Amino acid sequence: MAAKVPTLVWSSTQPNHLEMTAAQNLVNAPEFTVSELSSALKRTVEDRFGHVRVRGEISGFRGPHSSGHCYFALKDDSAKIEAVIWKFAHARMRFKPQEGLEVIATGKLTTYPNSSKYQIVIESLEPAGVGALMALMEERKKKLAAEGLFDEARKQLLPWLPEVIGVVTSPTGAVIRDILHRLEDRFPRRVLVWPVKVQGEGSAEQVAAAIRGFNALPDGGRIPRPDLLIVARGGGSLEDLWSFNEETVVRAAADSHIPLISAVGHETDITLIDFAADRRAPTPTAAAEMAVPVRSELFVEVAALSRRTMVCWQRSQEARRNELRAAARALPAASELLAIPRQRLDHLGAALPRGLKANTHAHFRRFATSSARLTLGVLHGQVTHARQRLTVSSERISLSARSLLRSRRERFAGLGIRLKASRLANAKAQRSAIARDLERTHRLAERARRALVTAMQRLEARVVHSGQLLSALSYRGVLARGFALVRDERGHAVHSAAAIGPGVNLSIEFADGRIAATTDADRSWAIASESKAPREAKPAAPKRTTKPVDQGTLF
Repeated sequence: MAAKVPTLVWSSTQPNHLEMTAAQNLVNAPEFTVSELSSALKRTVEDRFGHVRVRGEISGFRGPHSSGHCYFALKDDSAKIEAVIWKFAHARMRFKPQEGLEVIATGKLTTYPNSSKYQIVIESLEPAGVGALMALMEERKKKLAAEGLFDEARKQLLPWLPEVIGVVTSPTGAVIRDILHRLEDRFPRRVLVWPVKVQGEGSAEQVAAAIRGFNALPDGGRIPRPDLLIVARGGGSLEDLWSFNEETVVRAAADSHIPLISAVGHETDITLIDFAADRRAPTPTAAAEMAVPVRSELFVEVAALSRRTMVCWQRSQEARRNELRAAARALPAASELLAIPRQRLDHLGAALPRGLKANTHAHFRRFATSSARLTLGVLHGQVTHARQRLTVSSERISLSARSLLRSRRERFAGLGIRLKASRLANAKAQRSAIARDLERTHRLAERARRALVTAMQRLEARVVHSGQLLSALSYRGVLARGFALVRDERGHAVHSAAAIGPGVNLSIEFADGRIAATTDADRSWAIASESKAPREAKPAAPKRTTKPVDQGTLF
C-alpha cells in the first residue's frame, strides 16, 4: 500500500511549526523495500489499465529470441513503450510482427521490476488499416520475387484433360458447389476436396498443409494423386484474403510439383499466391473452366476429326487402287513370264537321266581303280617301308638323346667349376670383411675404454670437489671450531635465550657427541643479564689474522 503524502499549508506567521510538522510526518512515513514498491506499482498499473489496445509502429524487432519470445517497442511521433510477445502467443498469431510495420496491439499493461519500466504484453496483433496491409504485401512480394518464386520459368503447363482434380477450399462454402457444378456441365472428372479454413487464425497453415499433402500422395496409392490442383476462395476484403498472402502458402504453391490454379477472390482481388501459382483464375468458376474442356465440343470436334480421317483414308485407298491398276497394265501376262522357265525345266528334266547314268559310271571307274591298287603285296611293301622308317627314327632319337645328355653334363661340369670358384671368392671376401670389422671393433673398444677412464676421472674429481664443498658448508665444521648446537625437546634449534623458560630439557650437540641439559635459571634473571651485558665494556680483542682455508675449486 502506498503511503499518503501529508498536505502542508504554508503560512508566513508560523514557519518553524510547519517545518517541524513536515519533518515529523516524513519520519512517521512507512518504509518500503524496492521489491515491495515495485510490486505495488505493478499491481496499480495492471488494476488501473488491464487490457488495452495500442496503435504504433514496431521498432527494434529482430525476430524471435532463442527462447521463442519476441521483444521490441511500439512508438509514435513523441513516445515509445516496450512490448513483449510470449512464445505461445506468437505461435498462434495470424500477423507476425515486422520492423517498421504500423500495428494495433491488444494486450495487458504491466511493469518490469528489474529495469523499472512499464511494458505491454501483447496477446493479439493486427495491421493498422489497409494501407499497412498493402505495404506489408508489397514488401513481402519484393522479397519472394527476389528469391525467384514468381519466375515464369518455374511455372508448369496445365494438363489438357486431368483424370483427378484436387480442390483446396472450404467444404461448406458456395465455392466448392460452383466448381463441381461447372465441372459437371463441361466434363465430369473425379474431384478430391481437402477441407481447410480459408479465413481466420490457422487458415494459412491449413492451406499450405493441404497443398503439400496432395503433393505427398504416392502414384498408384489407395487415394489417387491429383493431376491438377485448384486453390479457391470467394471474394472478400483484404483482411479476409490475407491468409493467401502468407509466406508459407506462397512457398507451398511455388514448391508444388502438381500444376496449380489460384482462384482466390473476384477478378479485382490480387493475392501473392496468384504470382506463385502456374495459372491465375479470376473466379473459382473460371478455374473449373480452365481445368477441363467442354465435353460436347470435344464430341463435335472428335466427330469432325473422324469424318476427316475417314475421307482421307478413302482418298488414300482410291489413289493406291489407281496406282495398282496402272502398274498392272504395265506388267506382262503371267503366261509370258513363266514360258521360258517352263521350257528350261522341260529341257533339264530330259537331260537328268543321262546325267545320272554318266555320274554312276564315273564313280564305278574310280572305285575299280582304287580296288586294283589295294593288293596283298602292296600292303606288305607299305608295312616294310613303315618299319624301316621307324627303325631309322629310333636310331636318330637315341643319338640325339646321347648328344643332349653329353652337352648337359659338360654344361653342369662348367657350372660346378664356376660355383666352386665363386664360393672360394665369396669366402675370401667375407673373411676380409670380418677382419676389417674385427679391427674396427678393437679400435672402437680401445676408444671406449679411454673415454670411460676419462669420464670416471672427471666424475671422481667432481665427487671430491663436492665433498670438499659439503664439508666447508656443513655446520659440523662450525662445531669443530668450538661451537655447540642447542635443540629443544622437539628437536628444533634454539636461536635465543628469551625463547627458553625454566625447567626446559635441552639437547646440546658438540663436535664429538651430544649431551642433555635442563635450564634452572628464571626468565627475569636471563633478561636482566642480557640487559646488563651491553653496559660492561670489554677490551677490544685484537683482530686475528687467520689464513683462509683452502676449499678447492669446483672447476
